[in-house]
Amino acid sequence: MGTLDGKVAIVTGAGRGIGRGEAMLLATEGAQVVVNDLGGEWDGTGADSRHAQLVVDEITAAGGEAVPNYDDVASWEGAQRLVQQAVDAYGKLDVLVNNAGILRDKMSFNMDEADWDAVVRVHLKGHFAPSRFAAAYWRERVKADHDVSGRIINTASESGLFGQAGQANYSAAKAGIASMTIVLARELKKYGVTVNCIAPRARTRMTSGTFEGFGQPDQGAFDQWNPDNIAPTVGFLASDAAASVSGQVLVVWADRVYRMTGWSVVNSIEKGDRWTVEELIAKKDELFSGDYGGKIPKMGFGL
Repeated sequence: MGTLDGKVAIVTGAGRGIGRGEAMLLATEGAQVVVNDLGGEWDGTGADSRHAQLVVDEITAAGGEAVPNYDDVASWEGAQRLVQQAVDAYGKLDVLVNNAGILRDKMSFNMDEADWDAVVRVHLKGHFAPSRFAAAYWRERVKADHDVSGRIINTASESGLFGQAGQANYSAAKAGIASMTIVLARELKKYGVTVNCIAPRARTRMTSGTFEGFGQPDQGAFDQWNPDNIAPTVGFLASDAAASVSGQVLVVWADRVYRMTGWSVVNSIEKGDRWTVEELIAKKDELFSGDYGGKIPKMGFGL
């Protein structure tokens, strides 16, 4: 018996890397899986249906159930077809894992409009569009007096939580995904749907192509950078055991899961009337005292 027996799941960007591991684990835990992947390159160019089909073949060879989907999840029509395919193939939808993404890294002063638009489209719109149609499906189910226990699991990044030079497009999109997770969690709570977000740290085509030497296999028995390390946390969030967990952002790396918090007050000043520029200058040290010290925060966990 698996923790996801009887569940129907969609995983976007599941042809390789983290998404592949997620699809494989959900199937191992008993879910029927729609494996979505357009099959493009890491920068979003091209398409290749073989990748999604290969994952489906792996799942079925291991005794699981899966079907491929090749839609562009950042397309309104494609996202709607993806959700409908799950319902048509398996009779319902329980879990949506939004994972698809691309990279086009450049410093802000060198970035083209196309680089910005493509990354924000695939990540942010590519998360929202499937979520929108999944949410509409679950809402209609509730209105028809059906029990719903829906799960949306989004994929952000520490780049979106802390900022990374050369990734203005990617960081902005990933920060938007983290914020959107909280919004959707609030909107969908009354329909029996939880919405959470992971920020995975693993070896993928995107990280290997961006950071030379990033995540090379460890010499020990446990490969901390293996992309399959991410999947168990997704499996947990997809399960009935996580019904009380929503609106959360979790950084996942190796054997570690970090629960993150959003913006919080560090210092404050107040006057009781409108400030003048000179008064704010005089209060600068008070407002920016403590661990700030005028420095831009580093990426999380030492990166």
